[in-house]
Amino acid sequence: MSFEIIASAAGYIQFTDLGVGPVALDLGFFQIRWYSLGYLAGILLGYWLLLKLLARPGAPMSREHADDMILYATLGIILGGRIGYILFYQPSILQNPVDILKLWEGGMSLHGGALGTIFAIWLLARKYKLSFLRVCDYVACTIPFGLFLVRLANFVNDELWGRVTDVPWAIVFPNGGDLPRHPSQLYEAVLEGLLMAAILWPLFWKTDARYKPGFLFGMAAIIYGVARFTVEFFREPDQQLQWLVEASGLSMGQWLTIPMILVGLFLVFTAGARRQRVEPIAGSNSVA
Repeated sequence: MSFEIIASAAGYIQFTDLGVGPVALDLGFFQIRWYSLGYLAGILLGYWLLLKLLARPGAPMSREHADDMILYATLGIILGGRIGYILFYQPSILQNPVDILKLWEGGMSLHGGALGTIFAIWLLARKYKLSFLRVCDYVACTIPFGLFLVRLANFVNDELWGRVTDVPWAIVFPNGGDLPRHPSQLYEAVLEGLLMAAILWPLFWKTDARYKPGFLFGMAAIIYGVARFTVEFFREPDQQLQWLVEASGLSMGQWLTIPMILVGLFLVFTAGARRQRVEPIAGSNSVA
């Protein structure tokens, strides 16, 4: 089968024919990359949505808290994402510390970014004596923007492509060799971004889920965890971690999502017991 795929590779979609690339704007002396814009747009859109959510009754924090959250969350995403990538996927970067700063070359872990953001929320909640889980619930509703846009950035960056396949929509990525591969970045954009939004947003706007501390946060963890675990079967494992797949049958990404799913299930199934009268930090009415 592999010989047949190689022979017919020219008949598949060629990434080079799509007219996309990692650079959004090249000024000669300075380049703006889609990867950076994906993170920036995700944070700004998330902030915009967070303000909309906080305008509803029973909000766990005020506009001023949300303004602080932007700084806390941005640092959490960047530092956590980079540190997580180095620790989980590429410890060899530590041999040349200067490479730690080369964020424009990619190398961010979404698991690390999630942990960094959670830690940032904890710091904010502790500083202002806010409900940690309720703040997490609101922030969780904003993350589909970032997940969707960053996965699209992975695609145009010609990175994190999938395994070799003969499906009709396979793409030949230059950095992936001459073989057609699953566009696994797009699978993740749909499942981690669009699907999560399609589930979380109606839960927030149409139900009382936001008054059950930890419920929306837990749902986000479950959706991301299951989506990532599933797509990893179609995504090419990191070359330096191929040994883990061969030894356990699961990739690093899958191992990291298992505790995320378990924590999410715990939060969802215990959220009802945590419900209590909600006195708003912002918004208008108390909610029983």
